[in-house]
Amino acid sequence: MNPYIEAFKQKFNYNPSLFRSPGRINLIGDHTDYNDGYVLPAAIDKGIYLAISLNDTNHCRIQSLDFEDEAEVELSQDLQPATKGWLNYILGVIAQFQSSGYQIKGFDCVFGGDIPIGAGLSSSAALECVTVRALMELHGIEIPLIQQIQMAQKAEHEFAGVKCGIMDQFASAMGKAGQAIQLDCRTLDFQYIPVHLEDFSLILVDSKVKHNLGDSAYNKRQQECQEGFKLIQNSYPGIRALRDVDSDMLLGLKPDLDPIIFKRCKHVVSENQRVLHASAALKNGNLKELGRLMFLSHFSLSNDYQVSCNELDFLVNVAQLSEGVLGARMMGGGFGGCTINLIHKDYVDLFKTKVSSTFYNKFSLSPGIYEVSISEGTSRIHCL
Repeated sequence: MNPYIEAFKQKFNYNPSLFRSPGRINLIGDHTDYNDGYVLPAAIDKGIYLAISLNDTNHCRIQSLDFEDEAEVELSQDLQPATKGWLNYILGVIAQFQSSGYQIKGFDCVFGGDIPIGAGLSSSAALECVTVRALMELHGIEIPLIQQIQMAQKAEHEFAGVKCGIMDQFASAMGKAGQAIQLDCRTLDFQYIPVHLEDFSLILVDSKVKHNLGDSAYNKRQQECQEGFKLIQNSYPGIRALRDVDSDMLLGLKPDLDPIIFKRCKHVVSENQRVLHASAALKNGNLKELGRLMFLSHFSLSNDYQVSCNELDFLVNVAQLSEGVLGARMMGGGFGGCTINLIHKDYVDLFKTKVSSTFYNKFSLSPGIYEVSISEGTSRIHCL
């Protein structure tokens, strides 16, 4: 028996439907999304599972297995963000349906998953996407896929209070096994890019740290990018975002830009190019080039965008000095979280042992190490 179905039956004493939505990795392309740039995410084989069924009332009874908590919500009242953070991802989705004119009926649900919490693998986006899909199917509602993704994103904006880009929800909903998604964050145009790893594996190393300056620094980076864009736009009125700036334009204006602002812009411009080059490398089966671009991405995030930290830089340095590693980089917003590593299968066990011992000796922390594969997006996996 599936553990989520079993937990639902123990709680509510009847059978549910079961839905799944995956977490995501980003092979390359960080801090480009809010600059109208390119990203290269992929859904992974770790996800959020939602066991759910309508209950013929106007109440929603919701249980979180991972947080060992539960809540009951009356749908007739005006929904507002809750004090329980985990609940807001589901409430936000319900509110999106209601604001779109759909009447949501009461339901019972139990959810949990195998996405490591706090590792930067977008468990929140997975929960939003799986809730959108489940409520659609339970109510017989048809909504275009892009609109589903936007509803999930707005749920996070309005109820969780996180002004995220659209990459996380897009990857979770649109994922395909064995393929990354090259996404244009301005137009939402996308293409699937085959990821043939052959004798290599994707290994995530979770630093288990999250430095407090992350949120304020994240907002400051956005402001610095906007400041740089406005200054560049004075010379190039036709541009709409940093995504439209090339390296020659930026270098020509270097004397006019504050050194810090120049470095921020340099990262965004170069990272967009790395995404496009990484897609080309994958199409050509050139994993060595992909790995080189991953290292370059990390050095840019660390030195130019300055969103890395000692722990992440240490992990990438260990990877760079390890046999069998083609590439490594920090992944996500920065100041903690994971590195993503491209490693030959013959050296994975040796790498795990080395990174665990050296990281513990340096920081007195045991990192989380996870091997992931690229999986399908949001789906129903069991029907009543």
